[in-house]
Amino acid sequence: MTLPLSWLLEPDDPAARYLALRDLSGLAADDPELLAAQKAAHTRGPVKTILDNMHPKGYWSKPGAGYNPKYFSAVWSLVTLSQLGASAAVDERIIRACSYILDKALTPQGHFSINGTPSGTVDCLQGNLCAALVALGCNDPRLDTAYEWMARTVTGEGIASNTEKDAPLRYYAYKCGPLFACGANKTLSCAWGAAKVMLAFSRLPAERRTPLIQRAIRQGVDFLFSTDPARADYPCGNTPKPSRNWWLFGFPVFYVTDLLQIVEALVALGYAQDPRLTNALKLIRDKQDAHGRWELEYDYAGKTWVDFGPKKSPNKYVTLRALNALKFTS
Repeated sequence: MTLPLSWLLEPDDPAARYLALRDLSGLAADDPELLAAQKAAHTRGPVKTILDNMHPKGYWSKPGAGYNPKYFSAVWSLVTLSQLGASAAVDERIIRACSYILDKALTPQGHFSINGTPSGTVDCLQGNLCAALVALGCNDPRLDTAYEWMARTVTGEGIASNTEKDAPLRYYAYKCGPLFACGANKTLSCAWGAAKVMLAFSRLPAERRTPLIQRAIRQGVDFLFSTDPARADYPCGNTPKPSRNWWLFGFPVFYVTDLLQIVEALVALGYAQDPRLTNALKLIRDKQDAHGRWELEYDYAGKTWVDFGPKKSPNKYVTLRALNALKFTS
């Protein structure tokens, strides 16, 4: 596999340079070059742009639960920052933003919510924010409650059906049942949501994975391997065939999911050598160009605080995603 490290380490994009050094160079965590690159990534480039648009109280665009307006509000800004390698240890504004979203979007029962109430919860939001906050270095104990709720929604343990209106913990319209069942997918299991939830579990340090979380991980892995991930023919409630977006690799990654993210989650959970990933890994490798790069095929140009390059052109962030997914595979 060609490793375009010199291209990724170019100084024009400090966030991409930092991610390449962190994830691909083999430098120790306290290496001066890595620490300098991390600082540079927070003081210029896309991380700085996003943080400079944050309100001093810790939100973007408008106060509240942070789901709207897409994709400028707190949810999407935090998810993007996490994918750029931003860290609360480097910029205290990230601590404020994490605390704000926990105050406004997390219920006492552990639901991350579109509107701040339990009925506004959905797997893709839960997984995205759990994954993002852990990656950003948020150590708030309320995250443990969010992870417990998320694990229960996979296994179904201790959660009543959405018809039991008086139950203290139940499913709702969108998060409507166990194993990633989603009202937006006609109550079928949603693989887009599953990818986010499993990525969030992969981000949680092993010592914090309770027996409940371990059971949820096993069930989630079984679901993602219930078909060949390269085919992505998971339950489709609204269309006769899988969304073509599965095969379009993008950055940043919000609720629209690509095949690469499923592989990222499974590899991070220890399944890099699993033969059931063979076809998906081949598909990823086949997209690499002669210079070792991957193109941006799905984007949010003009819809976020930062654009990340033209579509159908080699892209450092997509390339970093692909190389990270492949680096532990044979």
